[in-house]
Amino acid sequence: MSELNSRILNTLEYEQVKQMMMPYLVTAQGQEELAALEPVADETVIRQWLDETLDALKVQRLRGGIPIPKIENIRPHMKRIEIGADLNGHELAQVTRVLTTTSEVNRFIDDLVEGELEFARLYDWAKQLTHLPELTRRLKIAIDEDGRVTDDASDALRQIRSQIRRSEQSIRETLDGLIRGNQARYLSDAIVTMRNERYVIPVKHEYRSMFGGVVHDQSASGQTLFIEPKQIVELNNRLRQHQIAEKNEITRILSELSAALVPARKEIIHNAFVIGKFDFMNAKARFAKAIKGIVPAINAQNYVVFKQARHPLIAMEKVVANDIVIGKDYQAIVITGPNTGGKTITLKTLGLLQLMGQSGLPLPVAQESQMGIFKEVFADIGDEQSIEQNLSTFSSHMTNIVNILSKADENSLVLFDELGAGTDPQEGAALAIAILDEMGARSTYVMATTHYPELKVYGYNRPGTINASMEFDVDTLSPTYRLLIGVPGRSNAFEISSRLGLSPFIIESAKQIIDGESQDLNEMIADLENRRKMAETEYLELRQSLEEAEKIQADLKIAHREFYEEREKELAKGRKEANAMIEAAKEEAEKIIADIRHMQLLGSQSKVKEHQLIDAKQKLANLSHPEDHLQKNKVLQKAKAAKKLKVGDDVMVTSFGQRGELLKKVGDNQWQVQLGILKMTISEEEIEPLAPAKETSHRVVATVRSSQEAHVDAQLDLRGKRYEEALAEVDQYIDSALLANYPQVTIVHGKGTGVLRQGIVEYLKNHRNVKSFAFAPANQGGNGATIVTFK
Repeated sequence: MSELNSRILNTLEYEQVKQMMMPYLVTAQGQEELAALEPVADETVIRQWLDETLDALKVQRLRGGIPIPKIENIRPHMKRIEIGADLNGHELAQVTRVLTTTSEVNRFIDDLVEGELEFARLYDWAKQLTHLPELTRRLKIAIDEDGRVTDDASDALRQIRSQIRRSEQSIRETLDGLIRGNQARYLSDAIVTMRNERYVIPVKHEYRSMFGGVVHDQSASGQTLFIEPKQIVELNNRLRQHQIAEKNEITRILSELSAALVPARKEIIHNAFVIGKFDFMNAKARFAKAIKGIVPAINAQNYVVFKQARHPLIAMEKVVANDIVIGKDYQAIVITGPNTGGKTITLKTLGLLQLMGQSGLPLPVAQESQMGIFKEVFADIGDEQSIEQNLSTFSSHMTNIVNILSKADENSLVLFDELGAGTDPQEGAALAIAILDEMGARSTYVMATTHYPELKVYGYNRPGTINASMEFDVDTLSPTYRLLIGVPGRSNAFEISSRLGLSPFIIESAKQIIDGESQDLNEMIADLENRRKMAETEYLELRQSLEEAEKIQADLKIAHREFYEEREKELAKGRKEANAMIEAAKEEAEKIIADIRHMQLLGSQSKVKEHQLIDAKQKLANLSHPEDHLQKNKVLQKAKAAKKLKVGDDVMVTSFGQRGELLKKVGDNQWQVQLGILKMTISEEEIEPLAPAKETSHRVVATVRSSQEAHVDAQLDLRGKRYEEALAEVDQYIDSALLANYPQVTIVHGKGTGVLRQGIVEYLKNHRNVKSFAFAPANQGGNGATIVTFK
């Protein structure tokens, strides 16, 4: 942390936050990344770190994280081969794990690219991985995960090990004949064991001459000798020769593989570095999930807006979230109030979250929170009395404050705990005000806590400064740990004493003793608190009214849009019908006009008769349609009468294609309908009256037909869907399948992390119409699909 002072990290317990992240790392390189992590003031670097955290959260949400196994530190191994040393099997296995992880991560990234997923930094890091397929394949063949050189490492090694197995088998067969034959009575125990890497049997001391051979060891009591019988001496010699040959061949193979790593050692080291970066990104995403954190935005004006901020080192069920805002309307916050109210924790929360943000870590805050970027973060918190330097509490604090004043500027965040404490109250308050004035003159961001009443007035009089306090519940005599911006704190001594039973006379006397200015200040604070509570109540009521109004507005917008859509449809339909009527009228009019013209032509020979003109005029008049023809239309009136619904009617629910029976009317335009075994509330617009079914067989036919019309598939595929969306779709699908009278359906949920599968199992357990369910056969998806049978 070159740009920020290192003392603040210890004061604000930054290292403890890093320790919280340690369990989420699986690679040595990732652990080194975390160990080296410190806040920085370079905006470009901070943005890159935060982008990496966002990428990791996205991968965690969509794919469960980047696949990174446990990997040890391979840099010492690479250093050794650089100077010509050979690696052992275990060390080569660690290098192999880096190479195989590189291949797996490459495949994982390719899958993300094919899915057209966008990331800010993930792909840039992936491009730095160097894939070494031939070297990877060679190492995987020769070295297993435990570091053992495999039989496939070379043909010579395979042949030697085959000879070893045959020799061992011959030895065991010979020894088994001895320990199970007539000579077994000479043995202390009927077992074959090893001494000095040679097979031996335990012989009683007095029968040592019965087997001949070589004595390799004896028991502690001396009663048992471990003898290599003469029958297997030559076999053991041959076995030992094979074992030496095996060792030499393994040494040759390890040397050859170590030499093969030398040309690619830089690429391998960098691959391990990139994998460590991915591991660290995974850890940040898992840490964010644990603390319910988010990635904050960086405010261009350097304002800090931490919504519902929580201290990460306090358990979530205990910590009280507070909104901490500084920079826009005020650059200094003065928090007053009694001890144990949460002032210091609020101070530390602001500082620690800012340091975490400048380290690219997720913050335990609500969405839409913003962070600033400070070149320096200073804090004077706690009792730092020094015995060695013979400094009092006040002197220690003042030494620290002097150091802060020598460095703080407009790009600094300064945290003062109990500013001016430890000396005469009047002088301490004056010093505190002077220090805050100096900070204000430099436009430094400041949050300070104090007991001095003079600073309560200071918060009102100074521009860019605001009072704050920690709420105290007088009824329960306990703090609520809620930060109240704009309201100074008060001691509540009189209220607490009264509730604890102190005489009202004594309390009244005490009130008269304190000077009028302090009394007026306390009364002002009490009035502010009352006004705040009234404002909170009004705010909540207005908020509720606003939400209701917004809901009504949204409903009206939908209704308005639907009305205009329906109107346009009807207008279009009317225009089409009108155009058809006009075309027909035109044709009729042209025919009448042609007849008149024909009569006029005949008029040259004889006059057109009056009744012919009247008849033609009547035909033209008949072309118009009366406006009330719809009301007089008997067919429409009959259809409207048929549309009237009543309890017990057989109806067709058009949205489901299912026949049902009306049970009761539950609203102006809604009915409760019995659909098979289900009762559903259906809009009147979706109901068509039907003639009553005469026979049961008709209802069965209608049901079968409706199931065909509903087009319900016998299989539901949920792969790639989010948990809540998938369960909602399962619920709707089961209802549709029941309506379609399916005896059995298949739900494909995939294997994945198992969360969706478990959710579906819990849902099916509690469904009253599910008879049984089980995973599909292996050839049909196995535990990636569930077959459901209905009652």
